[in-house]
Amino acid sequence: MSGTGAITLRTERLILRKPEIDDFEAYARLMASPRSAGMGGPFDLRAAWGMFCHDVALWQLFGHGALMIDLAESGECVGQVGINHGPLFPEKELGWFVYEGHEGRGYATEAALALRDWAFSTLKLPSLVSYIAPGNAASVAVAERLGACHDPTAARTDPADLVYRHSAS
Repeated sequence: MSGTGAITLRTERLILRKPEIDDFEAYARLMASPRSAGMGGPFDLRAAWGMFCHDVALWQLFGHGALMIDLAESGECVGQVGINHGPLFPEKELGWFVYEGHEGRGYATEAALALRDWAFSTLKLPSLVSYIAPGNAASVAVAERLGACHDPTAARTDPADLVYRHSAS
């Protein structure tokens, strides 16, 4: 176990911080909605709780995990960004989502860029991947804005997923 604990990152508009129990209600609402279809949802409360706990536990197990995306100006939580790992992820995955009403403002890109750069500089990872459901044009656009390249040969749990590779160099 790494035991490094979670970090806090800051960007011009955002604060990325560890998940807290008060974040679960909005998280569970997203996971129960049709918007979670690209992640295998919608999910019931039990499954959402397991995923939330997974996001938190990754920090203790691997030294990386999920961070909530807060607006620096107001403190409002608008989504999550994270580095996923474990038996369901063939490679370390950079993932993101924003809550309804916060799309199209660049929050996912800004947060993912900050966490990706932290992972490359601190964890010394050579690459990360993003698993994206076919038809999720918004997430493809985020991956491409981050400079990731489509990698059709990458391993994936869901054979239909698109895989975008983020390289450290």
